[in-house]
Amino acid sequence: MHFEILVEDQSGKRALDLLVPKIIGKPRTFRVISYRGIGHLPTNLRRGSDPGKRLLLDHLPRLLRGYGKAFQSHRNYRAAVIVVCDLDDRCLKLFRQDLCGVLAACNPPPETRFCIAIEEGEAWLLGDLQAVEAAYPAADRSVLRRYRNDDICGTWELLADAVYRGGAAGLERSGRHAVGREKSEWAKHIAPHMDVDRNASPSFQYFRERVRALAQ
Repeated sequence: MHFEILVEDQSGKRALDLLVPKIIGKPRTFRVISYRGIGHLPTNLRRGSDPGKRLLLDHLPRLLRGYGKAFQSHRNYRAAVIVVCDLDDRCLKLFRQDLCGVLAACNPPPETRFCIAIEEGEAWLLGDLQAVEAAYPAADRSVLRRYRNDDICGTWELLADAVYRGGAAGLERSGRHAVGREKSEWAKHIAPHMDVDRNASPSFQYFRERVRALAQ
């Protein structure tokens, strides 16, 4: 069984490169492919996307069509696509409907699961507070204890307030690229300590169980 895992940014790739082996084990194989942002689903699903933008949702219709044809041509090779993206401020029900509509337009459709982090990918890191504290022993525990799993609360900002000197406000003053770099650092340092079976984030649990079901 092989997994093609599509994520919207480098921090997601860093986390999942470390977490997926803990979920599926061997002899399954996987590849995590990162994009430069989430983007938007095109209104015309057959229209080509700008290859220079590398935004996940912009390219998703073309990607899923390509995977569907590739998987069909290798009938003895089991493979699946896992699309991982942040909910941000979207309606979960409508967003999932839109994603499923993209898959339904493929002929043939590849085996696909849509796994949405609520509200952001940092929710999956915060789902294991023991791992956060192991990676950042000086973390502000009073901030971490305020967090409720998968709350819509400004997730990355809360994590920054707990582990980054100067907090979210200081990090934002450093600019968007600094925020992205710091998110990747959090993933790199926290994910090695994470116990995938202990994680309390419901959206991470959904991802874990969908991947395991396919692996079986």
